[in-house]
Amino acid sequence: MKRFIPPVIFFIVICIALEILVRQGWIAQTLIPAPSQIIASFKELHSDFITALKETTLNTIAGLILSIVLGSLISFAFSLNDLLKKSILPFAIFFQTVPIIAIAPLLVIYFGFGSPTVIASSFMVSVFPIIANTLTGLENISPLQKDLFKVYHANKWQILFKLRLPNAYASIYSGIKIAIGLSLIGAVAGEFVAGGGLGAMIDSARTQQRVDIVFASLLLLSLLGLVLIGILNLINRFLLTKRPYVTGDL
Repeated sequence: MKRFIPPVIFFIVICIALEILVRQGWIAQTLIPAPSQIIASFKELHSDFITALKETTLNTIAGLILSIVLGSLISFAFSLNDLLKKSILPFAIFFQTVPIIAIAPLLVIYFGFGSPTVIASSFMVSVFPIIANTLTGLENISPLQKDLFKVYHANKWQILFKLRLPNAYASIYSGIKIAIGLSLIGAVAGEFVAGGGLGAMIDSARTQQRVDIVFASLLLLSLLGLVLIGILNLINRFLLTKRPYVTGDL
């Protein structure tokens, strides 16, 4: 609990400093709003913020779950079939380099406005870290361990689930942690073009020059990301207590 005290104190100091600087006119409130203005915008549009936050949360979680499931399955397939990995992985790497904001208009054409496009955007941004990290963990096994399994005539499925998968736990955890932030980014990018959620609120506030709403939305997005990472850490601790043989630098 003590580790949270320094960042909380720093956050409070920054808020107090911003409040003073904006009220004294040293920082234009059209550029950075005072914390009191952000709080006022929460009070003014609390129902809209709650609705938008729920929508963004559901879309982000849906995209994240989709990326975890499909990304893990793709990694398993790559680890079992080297030819498949060499054939498809370069295209996955190339696809990852394309900015999601450039693809988002196409997603609207394919899936229409609303959640399907936002979920697809969230998935596309967050799936590659799952594939890359999981595959690295699955393949990062010592030759001695692999030879031992072969001595006992283990088939490829037994090697996958008894050796590769437990060995890949730390890499999978790291991949999911990265994917959480990216899935949130992808969801907001999708909302910019498909509507709904906090992304749409930010876009609408931009046209109205309401920087207080923009900052309030950004604060909610940051809190959402922290909550999702906190949930992942709790799941990780639970799994480590149930599977003490799993090791890794987490």
